[in-house]
Amino acid sequence: MSIQQLHTSDELHQYVGQPGKKLLFKHSTTCPISAKAHEEFQAYVQSSDTPAAIVHVIEDRPVSNQIAEEFGIKHESPQIFLLDGSEVSWNTSHWKITRGAIKEAVEQ
Repeated sequence: MSIQQLHTSDELHQYVGQPGKKLLFKHSTTCPISAKAHEEFQAYVQSSDTPAAIVHVIEDRPVSNQIAEEFGIKHESPQIFLLDGSEVSWNTSHWKITRGAIKEAVEQ
């Protein structure tokens, strides 16, 4: 399964509007913690059929800020959200982003 990169608020809304469970990952391309979390995220996505999208928080800051505003969840980076429809059913950040944690959240 490939990871869709979101660059605009339209792309974000189209993605969030899809039915079912999906992952949304906020990634800082300059942060070593985010690099490790990104590896875990990719490892999970490669072994799963859960749709997944990524926002680069520095390059696409308006989209990143919009996620924090619309979901009402304080921005952190790295940060991952599990959406069920357009609702956030789980989120975590930093070292807690592991392949196992993602798998557990999706399977609940």
